[in-house]
Amino acid sequence: MANYQQTYQDYIQQNEDRDGIRLSWNVWPSSRLEATRMVVPLGCLFTPMKERPDLPPIQYDPVLCGRATCRAVLNPYCQVDFRAKLWACNFCYQRNPFPPQYAAISEQHQPAELIPQFSTIEYTLQRVPAMPLIYLIVLDTCMDDEDLQALKESLQMSLSLLPPNALIGLITFGKMIQVHELGCEGCSKSYVFRGTKDLTAKQIQEMLGIGKLSPQGGQQGRGGPQGPQQPGQPQTPMNRFLQPVHKCDMSLTDLLGELQRDPWPVAQGKRPLRSTGVALSIAVGLLECTYPNTGARIMLFMGGPPTQGPGMVVDNDLKNPIRSHHDLEKDNVKYMKKACKHFEALATRAATNGHVLDIYACALDQTGLHEMKYCCNYTGGHLVMGDSFNTSLFKQTFQRVFSKDRKGEFQMSFGGVIEVKTSRELKVQGALGPCVSMNTKSACVSENEIGRGGTCQWKMCGFDPTSTLAFFFEVVNQHNAPIPQGGRGCVQFITQYQHSSGQKRVRVTTVARNWADAATNIQHIAAGFDQECAAVLMARLAVHRSDTDEGPDVLRWLDRSLIRLCQKFGEYSKDDPNSFRFSENFSLYPQFMFHMRRSQFLQVFNNSPDESAYYRYQLNRQDLTNCLIMIQPLLYAYSFQGPPEPVLLDSSSILPDRILLMDTFFQVLIYHGETITAWKDAGYDTSDDHENFRQLLQAPVTDAEDMLARRFPLPRYIVTESGGSQARFLLTKVNPSQTHNNMYQWGPDGGAPVLTDDVSLQIFMDHLKKLAVSSSS
Repeated sequence: MANYQQTYQDYIQQNEDRDGIRLSWNVWPSSRLEATRMVVPLGCLFTPMKERPDLPPIQYDPVLCGRATCRAVLNPYCQVDFRAKLWACNFCYQRNPFPPQYAAISEQHQPAELIPQFSTIEYTLQRVPAMPLIYLIVLDTCMDDEDLQALKESLQMSLSLLPPNALIGLITFGKMIQVHELGCEGCSKSYVFRGTKDLTAKQIQEMLGIGKLSPQGGQQGRGGPQGPQQPGQPQTPMNRFLQPVHKCDMSLTDLLGELQRDPWPVAQGKRPLRSTGVALSIAVGLLECTYPNTGARIMLFMGGPPTQGPGMVVDNDLKNPIRSHHDLEKDNVKYMKKACKHFEALATRAATNGHVLDIYACALDQTGLHEMKYCCNYTGGHLVMGDSFNTSLFKQTFQRVFSKDRKGEFQMSFGGVIEVKTSRELKVQGALGPCVSMNTKSACVSENEIGRGGTCQWKMCGFDPTSTLAFFFEVVNQHNAPIPQGGRGCVQFITQYQHSSGQKRVRVTTVARNWADAATNIQHIAAGFDQECAAVLMARLAVHRSDTDEGPDVLRWLDRSLIRLCQKFGEYSKDDPNSFRFSENFSLYPQFMFHMRRSQFLQVFNNSPDESAYYRYQLNRQDLTNCLIMIQPLLYAYSFQGPPEPVLLDSSSILPDRILLMDTFFQVLIYHGETITAWKDAGYDTSDDHENFRQLLQAPVTDAEDMLARRFPLPRYIVTESGGSQARFLLTKVNPSQTHNNMYQWGPDGGAPVLTDDVSLQIFMDHLKKLAVSSSS
């Protein structure tokens, strides 16, 4: 069995590397009834832009199935008749003739899309003109001079990273909103709007004097002179507020340099008046009426919460603190519902037009991310939370937004539409992740929705190589109509998007898995269980439920699911907890659930609503590896006993003569044990006789730098020691196998006791086994 398991692990890994896909079950139950008894839903984690440097660049359009209700793309799982030049669609079984340019194909000369190793393939569409990228900066000026100066420098730096043909615009706001003209030389000119009144896109269009393109290619409205167009170039609506970087980078650099703090006086005991809601509304309206359905980013930088106008989160009186989780529970939130409604409406408008909303919020107190989370969750924008714009944490994270791949191209994609096609026996229930439903009905859409359902197409306005969606499927085949043995079910993902070079591309991923009859072959289905993918899918489902359900209800649902999974797939004798055994590919799943229950995603204690929104946002968009690190952090130990090694995330791993390195995705922490700290205090690390000790201290730092270099957004870097105040970050994450209640049973060398009343993993597992084997549950 172990060998069999190993081959499955390899198979799962190969599929992830090739297709960017992980499925919770790799052998599918052949009937609806059996699928509902599997406890963990049939679902997948799909990373549409998974980096594949080996993909051939295909410069022609994909071949589609001729049936109007199908339109699936030719793939390696289709049956091909090379002599008759026909192919049978593996979704609707229609026989289609190849187009004339495929006349020369044979078994020896197959086009790339039929070769099994290209079950994921990318087409570059030739007929669609390339469009420039658009960046609209929305900048809060109500912040300290130091913060504003650091932010201005970061923005000036980013201008040099943008492609010269990219269009850029600037809106600044405090009590008033200023939309800056970038086309005028010599003097800076801006249009000023009041921060208390919301405007429709049409009003903004009229006030700023900009127009959409007329069908003849000329400009409607008085948006400035029309530049000479190159033949064959797409006609673009020129306006004075969005200009190419190569034309305005000097004037924009000067304009940013001259920006001052918001001039409106702020009385003592008051917050500055910040019109974030209207500023964002003007930004969305400006792009909506000039560049609909074109790749664009609205980048909002804010140093505090919105305090006036639509979208305000808190009033400007400092004696009224911003809402906490306690206030949310008591429904003591005066502005929250209105603000949520305002920002959700803006996010929906931006997503409909394919525009991305990024939020960079740096302040010591909350900034209203709880209300504004829709902006990033719907459009796939970046959400970055920090203490100040004047920290390396923000500066390096912002620089990484513009990082490039091996070919020197931006790692950002725009305006994605993901379509899912399934075999007749399957239907798609919905998706969870940074996307919105396009409400496209088809034969493969299930009536039972999970997440954003009721559609076979989703819009992902902005995504990068780690953006990952969770999809859920339903087996609709009836119990009395078995699928013939050896049959395979297929799912196809068709992702159309605008590449950062401006080209329109289509990436097609097709996966197939075997069906098995759960009544006779349950062991085959169990062997294909992917516990890591299942843990992340269940974690996303739990977070999705926590938006509408009470915290304790979500925990009860997770617990019940875990007990049922143990009852279904564990081996045990009735009422004998000691007889319980889980096969290797299920054995880590209870541990993931234990850490998920304790995590900041479900436990809101000691977190603000903004922090909870930020953590949940990251869990909903990162890839499988990063999500697992968030659920169960990694812990490595460094000591004189041997080379660095991964150790259990357990309080017994905290020993005096060890250095620990913990990665929680959000923080990278180095912890020095008691003895190590004493040696450091004695100055051994500076003495020439203790080179080994110096190397031991340096080793985790080097590894931590490596983690920090690869991660976006940049994690918080913490160095602490035994008894240090920041050691709490480590102590809250480890399994508390020793607490103040049982510390004397362990003897002197048993690790560090944690002061907590939480149950440990050992007690959790004992209770789980008892409930799983009990005849009454």
